[in-house]
Amino acid sequence: MPTSELLSRDAYLLSIELRLFWLIAFIYCLSLVLFIFHLITRQNTAGRAGTTLLWIAAFLHIGLILFRTFEAGRAPFQTLFETLSWFACSVTLTWLYVSGKWKDVHLPGLVISALALGASLYALLARSPAIDPLSPALDSWWFEWHVILAFFSYAVFVVSAAIEMTYLLVKPMIRQGLTPYGFTDDMLEGFHKSAFRLVIFGYPLLTFAIFSGAAWANDAWGRFWSWDPKETWSLITWTVFTIYLHSMTIPRFKNLPASVINIIGFICMMMTFLGVNWLAKLLGIPSLHIYAV
Repeated sequence: MPTSELLSRDAYLLSIELRLFWLIAFIYCLSLVLFIFHLITRQNTAGRAGTTLLWIAAFLHIGLILFRTFEAGRAPFQTLFETLSWFACSVTLTWLYVSGKWKDVHLPGLVISALALGASLYALLARSPAIDPLSPALDSWWFEWHVILAFFSYAVFVVSAAIEMTYLLVKPMIRQGLTPYGFTDDMLEGFHKSAFRLVIFGYPLLTFAIFSGAAWANDAWGRFWSWDPKETWSLITWTVFTIYLHSMTIPRFKNLPASVINIIGFICMMMTFLGVNWLAKLLGIPSLHIYAV
């Protein structure tokens, strides 16, 4: 195929992808509005509608990622544009799977839709959608395993934090004899325990992601660990969740203190994913991971 035709084809496919991505972001936005309405009015109708829109967005987002995979001819998480899209989709899918256990509980969807919308808009408005050849540093057997494990653990931790935030909001209401947002007194503790179970599931995924990242670093740069900002923050995140799991074994810490530690772990995870990139660029800190920005 002539170069001009190939470039024209690539530009056409990219335009389709961007239109679809904007549609998905719009659906995330509508979902967020409905969840905010649900939060204010406590009407489950709005919560159910918000969840339905999340299902639609997730279905379209899976199609978008498959389209990007076909378009790029590789795994779609080399650039920050691609990983933001992957993050939004994986977080949404994880919450929709977990939420199936509670028919009328929709409030955590507010956190999920807000993060999915934020990640989508950041990708669309601030990152380049261009499809570049695979970076030499990423040309490793460990690349796909490391990213998949890391983002799967991220998605699990986000959902766990969303459950913790909902629990901290709803528990005082139930103590006052109210039954807000589809909760009943007998289901609240089981709902809260699911946050702990999610971290138990995500913790080994993060551990394996760190080990696979170290193996990948050894292949790419000749050393397993270099105290790169991204590596350091991943270790901080792992340490915070280690403290959380330990606190859940201590009766006086396993309620409010553990919930706060879980949310701090979520903040550290977001710092590992995005914040460290901004800090490294802002402060001029050398980082081998800036290629993903």
